[in-house]
Amino acid sequence: MEKIKIGQIGITHEHASGKINTLKRMSDVFEIVGVVDDRQTSRGATFLPADLLKPYEGLPFMTEEELFNVPGLQAVTVETPNADLVPTALRCLERDLAMHMDKPGGENLELYRKLRKGCEDRSLPFQIGYMFRGNPAVQFCKRIVREKWLGDIYEIQATMSHNYGNDAYNEYLSSFKGGIVYNLICHLVDFIVPMMGAPEKVTPFLKSTAGALPTARNNGLAILEYPNATVTLRACSIELNAGGQGGRPLKISGTNGTAYLCPLERFDGQALKLHLALREGNAEYAAGAHVIEFEPQADRYEVQLLELARIINGEMENPYSYEHDVLVQEILLAASGCTQWG
Repeated sequence: MEKIKIGQIGITHEHASGKINTLKRMSDVFEIVGVVDDRQTSRGATFLPADLLKPYEGLPFMTEEELFNVPGLQAVTVETPNADLVPTALRCLERDLAMHMDKPGGENLELYRKLRKGCEDRSLPFQIGYMFRGNPAVQFCKRIVREKWLGDIYEIQATMSHNYGNDAYNEYLSSFKGGIVYNLICHLVDFIVPMMGAPEKVTPFLKSTAGALPTARNNGLAILEYPNATVTLRACSIELNAGGQGGRPLKISGTNGTAYLCPLERFDGQALKLHLALREGNAEYAAGAHVIEFEPQADRYEVQLLELARIINGEMENPYSYEHDVLVQEILLAASGCTQWG
């Protein structure tokens, strides 16, 4: 297959440099035809690295209109600030371009719904940048919940905490009504939905740690309630790692067993390890305790962007439907205190 001609609009999203680095490594799949520097045109809040331009060395910079007019342009990665993601993606939709849009889907649900429905109606490949979609351990967890390995789920706990919550980051979080929940817990909701579906109730708890800006809301919790289960999703920006395994644990408990993954991801050449305990065994694992290892991850985004290429080339259907993406956004906005659930 010929290389897919792709451009990137925006260099100011938190994941922008990661995406462009992955695209550069996938030079057998993608041809990067241009990059739009959005620092002067974007209105949203940003949290920029010191070496902002380094990943883009050697790539052609151009205006958005110039990028849209590149002959044969097939796809765009949208990497603007959070507030500009959906409006930018809507302009890509108008030009019938496949797209990878970073997270989250904006604070205006109807605008996101318009974008997602427009792509559906035009059969345009659309992918939102939830970073665990290419994670083998997380995908395995989704599978064993759906296949009832753990029985009926009664509890899920997941965390997206980190320790780079400086003053600049807290000021950045202050631009979102939902603070760190809106900015990070979206990644968790994306894999909770396939496991649990729509909750009965969503309750947000948006706090700021002592000494942080009161508007930062850098210490967040969302509780999703189901008929026989609760899901607690947490994130805080000043959590030190005290366990030696890295942060961001995931625990899933059911009537037939428990799965525990910590950390959620790693890129140090070591395998991800899932601890699994089963009361009753199945065709793959006997009753008792197991440690399941997954191949080390070299790149957070490669699996997802390869999936996008396969969708563009007609080799596979989009595994994430319009209904899924919209439900994730509905839950996220309720978890962020932007809307009332139901």
